[in-house]
Amino acid sequence: MEVNDQFIALIQQHKRILFKICNSYCRDRSDREDLAQEIVYQLWRSFAAYNANFKFSTWMYRVALNVAISFYRKDRRQKNVHVLSENLIEIENEQEDDLEENIQRLQRFILELKELDRALILLYLEDKSYGEISEILGITVTNVATKLSRIKELLKLKFKSL
Repeated sequence: MEVNDQFIALIQQHKRILFKICNSYCRDRSDREDLAQEIVYQLWRSFAAYNANFKFSTWMYRVALNVAISFYRKDRRQKNVHVLSENLIEIENEQEDDLEENIQRLQRFILELKELDRALILLYLEDKSYGEISEILGITVTNVATKLSRIKELLKLKFKSL
């Protein structure tokens, strides 16, 4: 398979990663489209350096999150407002009205987190293992566990204080 075809096939296979990250870091459609285009461009630029001995999705998350964080920092200076996609968050055993309200609160609380913490919780909500999160973000598994524990505790405290 030609490199171009292989790259396109891998992007198509893992396009959900793009959607999740873009929805988590950008509020409006045009920004999401710009971010997606930038992520694909950066993936293409660095595709020759991709080591096929590792999972493509892990490498893609790492590149995409780095691009998204840079995009977010640049965009934040201009707009200072972002929303986490509701599709990433599931809160069970709540009534319909409470569910919507809790989702909005959780989005707001997550948006208040630092960029690394936001990336951590995003990957955690995607059911990534601590090992995968560690690999994607380039931090130790122990650091992932510690940070996630602190983030979850912080989010619980914010919910209790309402």
